[in-house]
Amino acid sequence: MPKINVYLPDELADAVRETGLPVSPICQRALEQAVRRITTIRQAVLSDLDPDRLSERLPSFTGRLVIVLTLAARRAQEAGAGTVTTADLLHGLLAENHNLGVQILTAMDVAPDSLTPPSTPEPDSGGSGLRFSAPAAVALELAVGEAIGFGHNYVGCEHLLVGLAGEPDGSAGELLRSRAVDGKSARRAVAAAVAGYAHLRSTAPDQQHAPAPQATPAALLTAVRAELTPLIERIEALEIRLNPA
Repeated sequence: MPKINVYLPDELADAVRETGLPVSPICQRALEQAVRRITTIRQAVLSDLDPDRLSERLPSFTGRLVIVLTLAARRAQEAGAGTVTTADLLHGLLAENHNLGVQILTAMDVAPDSLTPPSTPEPDSGGSGLRFSAPAAVALELAVGEAIGFGHNYVGCEHLLVGLAGEPDGSAGELLRSRAVDGKSARRAVAAAVAGYAHLRSTAPDQQHAPAPQATPAALLTAVRAELTPLIERIEALEIRLNPA
């Protein structure tokens, strides 16, 4: 069996040693789960798309994300297109309107109403029925990877936002990056939002009745802005140095 080295931060490595946790079995199980999730999404996005069976084929996707994908598929069908593009995915994200991805865009000072996803053809991933375009398939796979990286047992609209912003070839990513929403900044915003939500839950009088991520209050958006402010200030300073006039 080939060996795979796993590097841990010093503090985590010390904690693992102190607790005596069996690293290999834990890593193996985590990797098995990650591989299973990636395999599931690849099989789903590379086969004919049935909007009515999305929740069945993608069980780890949240209800809101399934709605987003359904809206994207309906948009493509109404346009007579054979592929669901990244623009369709972004349209679905914005049209659903109540998800954490939209709230994160607002926190990043990007008004969702100001985004108009272009209907630009994208490379087909193959097949005869309705399919995700190649860039859309990559964006969805990136979304699953982001969820795994965050340690989340679900894939939500916030992960899709990061996937769309980080996917290099689709029109949605191009539009988002033109508004300073790239994969790295979107990931930072998601991390800040999740941390803010966790803080709200930990301080709520009754944690069982704490607001859901989709109902994020203004305090969560403030946390996201606080996380992004230093980055924005560095970018503005760099722009002044490059364009002193």
